[in-house]
Amino acid sequence: MIKATYIDHMGKDLTVVNAARVSFGKKRDVYQEQEDYRLIHYLAEHGHTSPFGHCFASFHVKAPIFVARQLVKHKFLRWNEISRRYVDSEPEFYIPEFRKAVKNKKQGSGEVINSENLRIRFERDMVSAKHKYEYLLHQKVCPEQARMVLPQSTMTEWYWSGSLDAFADMCNLRCASDTQYETRIVATQISDKMLNLFPVSWDALVKVNGHQAKVLKEIRPMTDEERHRSTERNEINQVWYSGDSSELFE
Repeated sequence: MIKATYIDHMGKDLTVVNAARVSFGKKRDVYQEQEDYRLIHYLAEHGHTSPFGHCFASFHVKAPIFVARQLVKHKFLRWNEISRRYVDSEPEFYIPEFRKAVKNKKQGSGEVINSENLRIRFERDMVSAKHKYEYLLHQKVCPEQARMVLPQSTMTEWYWSGSLDAFADMCNLRCASDTQYETRIVATQISDKMLNLFPVSWDALVKVNGHQAKVLKEIRPMTDEERHRSTERNEINQVWYSGDSSELFE
């Protein structure tokens, strides 16, 4: 029931390397396997993400409201969603496999709860919510107010578009094993398609599903040692501007 459907895209791996090479007045018409692979990974490893921003993709996503409210938080991705201010069609509901609560709230949930009674009770509640919604509409209540009785499990849908690097940031977070299962379904489907569209760039940018996942750290003041290492990295990264790595851009 949760589904991310590919709509359209613009660009390819060659677009990324040409966007990078324009700094040197260079352009290629054909992707070169070794040289361009090296350049794309160089860009990703050194945080030069702007060349990836010239490739775009669009998806149509259908998922429950609670999933949408988690995913809409990601920056730099365009979002247009169905609105029940204007639409009063029969609502659909997501019926999950319930999972056990865990002590570590950051983990979110544990193993599946095998309870037919729990599922039946939940489905009855969804039917009740649907009937309340339809009753309000029948009483000529406006759709923008009638929707208040619909639960978070109500299915919604939206168009989701953005650049290659923006979707990579989202997937680096939402494809990780400790994220909520339902949001991971959407992110994994998008990740699989992006890997097909931009195989080298996606492999360089996304470090999940067999790669080392990005680790989010608490923001705090840098120590003297960290500041020193940062200075060293900045000096190394100056090859982006110097001639030391210019062969990558030829």
